[in-house]
Amino acid sequence: MLTFVSNMASSAWSERILQLLRRMNNFYSAGSSRSSCFRFEIDGAQVGWIPPHVVSLLTPHTDVFLPPQRGAVSLCPSLDCYEKRSEAVNDVLGALRQESSLTCLRGWRDERYSVKQRFCDVPLMWMERAATSIFGVKRYGVHINGYTVNGSGEISMWLARRSVTKQTYPGRLDNMAAGGLAADVGIKHTLIKECEEEACIPADIAAKASPVSTVSYTYENEEGVFPESQFVFDLELPLDFVPCVGDGEVQDFYLLPIEEVKELLATDDFKPNSALVILDFLIRHSLIEPDTGLWLLTATAAINKISHVFDT
Repeated sequence: MLTFVSNMASSAWSERILQLLRRMNNFYSAGSSRSSCFRFEIDGAQVGWIPPHVVSLLTPHTDVFLPPQRGAVSLCPSLDCYEKRSEAVNDVLGALRQESSLTCLRGWRDERYSVKQRFCDVPLMWMERAATSIFGVKRYGVHINGYTVNGSGEISMWLARRSVTKQTYPGRLDNMAAGGLAADVGIKHTLIKECEEEACIPADIAAKASPVSTVSYTYENEEGVFPESQFVFDLELPLDFVPCVGDGEVQDFYLLPIEEVKELLATDDFKPNSALVILDFLIRHSLIEPDTGLWLLTATAAINKISHVFDT
């Protein structure tokens, strides 16, 4: 009887996780807006996806955007360098922000993100972070799994509770530290900066984090298309170390047994992409039992690691 109940619980958990994986890759699911989106191209290279309602807002700006052709929106040829493209598009975004027709622009951050086809490419321009979703530009970030291992080998993980004032997913559970990769800022620098700012982790401890994985996904919602890749680090922390609230983006930290963290992943209390990062941790550390019927989940998670966008 106990085995039956356990299997039922495992099945329910697995189904919730599979739903999460499907939701975080819904842009490539049947019924998505992908077929109606326009490719965003710069010098013939696709760097994003633009929803139809956004295209109609861009076409009046004929000094910046060419009329849509063959399912693509391109910048005017006169915008032939990084600075010209960035400034011209930013001016258009400033005007759209004043019109308040795009809700995502209300969260303007004054953060610049690189626009390029592949991560290894030279950036073609920069774009305000809040606008990247309406152009479907690929975004990159750094996520840190902070965890401890006691003398018995039991793993616990530090989770952060996001501030209720955050623009996105306020009050949700999150990785111990994480942040977007801004233009002209390196991965290691972002790792150390986010650890220091969000969790008051000294640089000498943060620098010990191990690069372990990337997690990629593409989803859409009412604010646009989100092709994202997260550079994932594992950081084993001393048993007596306690992260502290730093810049106000986090309101609290919790050290929880890994089994409790696993159960929380299947709730709506987690920031979705952070849940994927922790799911990746569970798979890599063999903390998901194959007897629970999760071989399919492991395969789906592996597919989730593949970047489907722009030949990345």
